[in-house]
Amino acid sequence: MLYSKFFKRLFDFILALLAFPFLCFIVLILSPFIYFSDKGSIFYNSRRIGQNGRQFKMFKFRTMVVNAPDIRLNDGSTFNSVDDPRLTKIGSFLRKTSLDELPQIINILIGDMSFIGPRPDPLDWLDKYTEEEKIFLNVKPGISGYNQAYFRNSADSDTKLKNDVHYANHISFMLDIKILLKTLRTVLLHENLYVEESRK
Repeated sequence: MLYSKFFKRLFDFILALLAFPFLCFIVLILSPFIYFSDKGSIFYNSRRIGQNGRQFKMFKFRTMVVNAPDIRLNDGSTFNSVDDPRLTKIGSFLRKTSLDELPQIINILIGDMSFIGPRPDPLDWLDKYTEEEKIFLNVKPGISGYNQAYFRNSADSDTKLKNDVHYANHISFMLDIKILLKTLRTVLLHENLYVEESRK
């Protein structure tokens, strides 16, 4: 489809270019709060699975204390909780408002990500996908996506994967607009911030 092969990337690049000055302003505002929370780095960089299974470095504002342990839920997804002891005070605010994801505008400019698409999983997830499920890797991962818009952190990993496959099979301009509008509502109303499940 012409949209997914050409126009989606064009729209992403133009919007990211327009948003970059805003990102720079936010970095200037937030950097002191993040740094002085525990004298750690401003950004958190994580290797993730990108389009066609290619690895890339994803940028985020750091929300956890330095050397925080990696805690996963029973399904292997990342643990999220309102009382997560690993979160700094500013980190809790960044998570709640999703401002921690803003540095991924840089990933969009580079070409690793899109505004809308499946969220990129950690590298150890690549071997867990079936061949049928890997179709979602045909599209670039996004800052937001179907799962983030409609479920945020409340869906389990199997549900999220099914939704990612559905998105890859039905990608369109109108679907992206619907996801974008729903994302704004979800973030502004702080919907589905956390999932309650036992940890590993």
